[in-house]
Amino acid sequence: MIQGLNFIGFELSGDNTEYIHAFSTLENTYLQGQFRIATESEIEKALIKAREAFKIYRNTSAMQRAVFLETIAQKIMEKEDELIERTMKEAALSYKRVFSERDRTVHQLKLYAQMLKEGSYVEATIETADEYRKPERKPDLRKMLEPIGPVLVFTASNFPLAYATAGGDTASALAAGNPVIVKAHESHLGTNELVSDAIIEAAKQCEMPDGVFSSLIGKGIQLGQHLVLHPAICAVGFTGSFTGGRALFDLAAKRKNPIPVFAEMGSINPVVLLPNQLKQNLKKVVKEYAFSIVLGGGQFCTNPGLLIGLESKTLDEFIKKLSKQIAISESRTMISENIWAGYYSKRQKALEQKGVTLVTEGTGDEELKGRPTLAMVNGRNFLDNPFLKDEVFGPYSLIVRCKNEGEMNRIANQLNGQLTTTIIANEKDIKNYSETIDSFKENAGRIVFNGVPTGVDVCRAMQHGGPYPATTDSRFTAVGEDAVKRWLRPVAYQDCPKSYLPDALKNKNSLKIRRIINGKPSRKTL
Repeated sequence: MIQGLNFIGFELSGDNTEYIHAFSTLENTYLQGQFRIATESEIEKALIKAREAFKIYRNTSAMQRAVFLETIAQKIMEKEDELIERTMKEAALSYKRVFSERDRTVHQLKLYAQMLKEGSYVEATIETADEYRKPERKPDLRKMLEPIGPVLVFTASNFPLAYATAGGDTASALAAGNPVIVKAHESHLGTNELVSDAIIEAAKQCEMPDGVFSSLIGKGIQLGQHLVLHPAICAVGFTGSFTGGRALFDLAAKRKNPIPVFAEMGSINPVVLLPNQLKQNLKKVVKEYAFSIVLGGGQFCTNPGLLIGLESKTLDEFIKKLSKQIAISESRTMISENIWAGYYSKRQKALEQKGVTLVTEGTGDEELKGRPTLAMVNGRNFLDNPFLKDEVFGPYSLIVRCKNEGEMNRIANQLNGQLTTTIIANEKDIKNYSETIDSFKENAGRIVFNGVPTGVDVCRAMQHGGPYPATTDSRFTAVGEDAVKRWLRPVAYQDCPKSYLPDALKNKNSLKIRRIINGKPSRKTL
């Protein structure tokens, strides 16, 4: 049963008389549940608990944290029917999509548990002393990654489970040994409560410290600002708009002790249509992109919002066939009122720009639904207009017709940082347009060849991040095992007494992890 309360560590709290509701675009009404806005005293209590919990949680073993994450996954699974039903209503998503996202959330938790059991993520590095080195003795130096402290997570609107309360940011931060405070998303309050309850149940069962996890409810920007500025918070994870992410980044930088903000802020995800591959596989490319553009109502951070090709009969045929497919695509209910309103505002402004023409749009009404849209512009007008390089979040894609390779290269050099760039090319294209491909690669975190950017596989090799403004730090990923590195910092121990060394750095490799010893990888005991 939804209670509408804040999770202050293990304590449920609702001191405020002011509350908010979750609105369902699917049902066009407010859903059951009055969610109490956290008071200043509740916020402060959660922050104090997190700071105190860190003193204990950072010293838990990797195995203890692995069991904790696995237990969270189990508790989420136990809430299957209630959780899936509530998420479907709050996010206007199908049963299949919510079921899949729930499984992805559980998979992420288990992936980090496996990483912890293996243990090498700490990157233990040992350089033993050399008493006879001249002119000075070489000290004994041992380094590893250690947790940084309480992490604040802003949950995403477009992924109410996988990028939310127990999503990648929370899972990786907990795996690293850091307490987490979640700022509940106003669109998914019931979903947040159910998942938060699962995390707290797991924390109690695994005897984790009170304050290892808290979830707070707020309205507008006040709660987020309060939390970012508080000295107990050591890092921030954010998935959302550029405006929101940049505001948090700037706020954190103004602190007396600035902290990192790892913000994923969207991407237009250009697709480069090179001529030989496009001609050889026209039907396949049309089919894949007709599906990818409208997938999930276009509400993915990897939606292909920009299709770039060279003027030719093949490109004309591609546009004609893609247009036919988009024209029969139905509008679908968008996740929230804000996303819906933002889509039509940006879409309208984009279509009003010089040289932009509407190629086609899909079917269905527009009441809380996103109408699929395909537009077109020539290369010169695209280059002259900064607005056209910004994301239109929804089922919208802009085709850019380039006169020649030089114009395409200039576009590559003008684009902002991207999460993905897709290259439609065969071996002949790769040889003929190598400079173009290299130019587009400079601005992307992931290069997709002959596929679609939608779909982010959760695995060790994934890079979900990119140069600014796609993210605030392109060196890190928000997906996969390496996402844990955002919440760790290197600590070196020089001539440290053996009794104080962490287990990962002791001579006896009791953890049986892979270490770098005097420049060579090894699992042996020193």
